[in-house]
Amino acid sequence: MVSQRLAEASGAGGVPETTKVEFRGQPVNVQVIDMPVGRLFYNPGTHRIRAQRSHDPGKDAVLGVDPWSAESQEYLHYLLTTQPADPSRRDPRFDELKESLRDYKQLEPGLITHDGILVNGNTRRAALKELGASTIRVGVLPASCAWDDIHAVELTLQLRQDHRRDYSYINHLLALEEQMALGAELSDIARTFHTTTPALERDVWILNNLRDLVRRSANGGFSLRLMDFENAKEKLFELYRTVKGERSKEKADLLKEARLAAITLDFAKTDVRYIGADFQTRFLEERLPGELKPTVAAAAPRVIPGLNRPAPTVVPEVAAARALTDKVLQLRAVEVAGEKAEPAQLADASKARQRLFEAFDNALFSAGKDFRLRKKRQAAPERVADACADLERCVADLVMSRSNGSLDPEAFDDALVKLRSILSRVAVEASKSIELPGEGLVWLSEAAAQK
Repeated sequence: MVSQRLAEASGAGGVPETTKVEFRGQPVNVQVIDMPVGRLFYNPGTHRIRAQRSHDPGKDAVLGVDPWSAESQEYLHYLLTTQPADPSRRDPRFDELKESLRDYKQLEPGLITHDGILVNGNTRRAALKELGASTIRVGVLPASCAWDDIHAVELTLQLRQDHRRDYSYINHLLALEEQMALGAELSDIARTFHTTTPALERDVWILNNLRDLVRRSANGGFSLRLMDFENAKEKLFELYRTVKGERSKEKADLLKEARLAAITLDFAKTDVRYIGADFQTRFLEERLPGELKPTVAAAAPRVIPGLNRPAPTVVPEVAAARALTDKVLQLRAVEVAGEKAEPAQLADASKARQRLFEAFDNALFSAGKDFRLRKKRQAAPERVADACADLERCVADLVMSRSNGSLDPEAFDDALVKLRSILSRVAVEASKSIELPGEGLVWLSEAAAQK
């Protein structure tokens, strides 16, 4: 049918419609035809729903064996219409796309192979199918198109920042991982993804940590999935920046574990940022229920073979923080399993997770108060530091003004009089606030006392 319609479009009078795509590194104009909506195939390898396929392991297994069966294609259709973070719920953005297609029709063509596999336009085809549309406009890739070409073309089209419906963050990470597995350099992937190499280095770090969390969440046959962290993108970004900015590895590990536990418990980003390296020992430990406190056995001393030197061991505080995060992950895995878990097991897990949530909530309240108090303590010194920076620039301006005669002496003198008045007030208030003045305050008080 594809070949027949291509021939008919080429033989018809007038100029045939084409669309430009990047194919094997070169821009290519491919011909556009109308195809029946019901005859095309969803792409089982599309990165748009790569992570969401694990929503139903049974259907995912059938999809892996026979992606072209009616059952597999129906499962792909279902996933294309649901929320990336929770495939059990309808995606409002999909319904917005449906309404747009209903009102304005199809503005841009999709893209298919000669076998009728959708390379671009899977979601649009799902929307048109639900609308009862009979045809869809699609460009046709060259007949030599192979699966490597399909993946490359899809990434080129779908990972543009101006695309109407971006990939979910987890699917972006999986697409990045796939490109790295093919041997592509991060600099080359950055050009394809329209991003920067440092941003991809951050994404690689996040994906490695998420895979570790999935592994650590295993609990009696249940475990979390990558897509369960879909809504944590911004929190993971902040975690990366904070951990990378921490010089001490021990403090970085403590901070990371505590924040990952809070992220798994679904605390807001503004709450998670209150968690520092001392969060568990200062704020959380005393609030944890006794039966939920992690117990960590002392690590047996190990010796590096051949060197007869002790191997580095995990710091007890880090081991305890990691054990607590594991507990949170495993409880969350049972909750996510839902009806697949035994009712008693699900109830126990939900109750324990709620108690941990309350402990974290109370600890975060105290940590937030401490954070705000420390900010207040630092406010006055920071303002003096800002004023010093302005005065440094003033010195440079005075030097420049001598060469071009741009200084207004009267205005400058008025500003100095105002400065003297303000410094006198600062000296008075600082003397009231500080019982044992240091060198700086002594100087300021003496200077302000001079008439």
